[in-house]
Amino acid sequence: MTGTDPPPPARSFARLAGAAIGTMLGDALGMPVEGWPPERIRAVHGRVERLLPGRLPAGSYTDDSQMMIAILETLAHRGRLDPAYLAGRFLALHQPERGYGRRIAEVMRRIAQGRSWEQVGGDSWGNGGAMRVGVLGAVYPEDEATLLRAALDQCRVTHHHPQALAGAAALALGVGLACRLGARGENLRQDDFVAYLANRVEGVDHRLASRLRAMPALERGDQDQAREALVAAYARDVSAAEAVPAALGAFLASESAPQAVTLAVSLGGDADTIAAMAGSLAGARWRLEAWPQDWLAGLENGDQGRDHVLSLCHDIIEQKGVDESGSGC
Repeated sequence: MTGTDPPPPARSFARLAGAAIGTMLGDALGMPVEGWPPERIRAVHGRVERLLPGRLPAGSYTDDSQMMIAILETLAHRGRLDPAYLAGRFLALHQPERGYGRRIAEVMRRIAQGRSWEQVGGDSWGNGGAMRVGVLGAVYPEDEATLLRAALDQCRVTHHHPQALAGAAALALGVGLACRLGARGENLRQDDFVAYLANRVEGVDHRLASRLRAMPALERGDQDQAREALVAAYARDVSAAEAVPAALGAFLASESAPQAVTLAVSLGGDADTIAAMAGSLAGARWRLEAWPQDWLAGLENGDQGRDHVLSLCHDIIEQKGVDESGSGC
């Protein structure tokens, strides 16, 4: 590229599909060890580097990915993040056996009663608004205002607490930044990346911003050092303030997409959600082709599975008029 060439596009099918499939793969890899402490994961599996059975069959996704699929369907069908339509898709796709919590079951009941999307959510500080949001960052990577508004609106359907809103904003903005850095072929600088996100969400929730700023120094490529540092720094539970920074740290400490999700799973705790978020960041940065073929082959692929998600990504990018060749990015 010469000085007169236009900058490469940050948005492409390969980045959106990479983020979407990354969410599903992280979710499926973390599902069998959800709730486990990191010591137990190491003792039983070493590193989780293949799709394993757990409470669901190997390769299955959980509520994290199912709600992400609802976001993709909303974008494909409506051309934008329409929160009223999204609430309907959440209900239409809802399968309790995927692992939804009691709070979401109550949200679904309110949606089914016909209440407005602004009235169905609860005052939860959980990570549910962040676990599903990464794909929005790959749809609007260079339009921060639209991205932030969409990230907050999709969160408000289920979560009203400022911490949950800030977690969703941070994850979406992080994926957008990962797309832009990947398009330019730039290395990820941890301090700059974290400062960008913390500054953007400070006005939404100070605690989430402060937990981002508490990110320990991470040695990129050293999974053992990063795991120990992130386990010491964050609780890795269902709260947005402890899960989102852990996912971001797993991404920033990694040199490849598979490494990001295996590191995220190794942190334990809410492993499927943390790995789903790390997968969305990694897929946006390194694109769809970065995911191992055996993982892709083993990923759930029914009516709402892998191929459906890829088709939705295709439709969204085509609708936006983006060159699907990914040329230059």
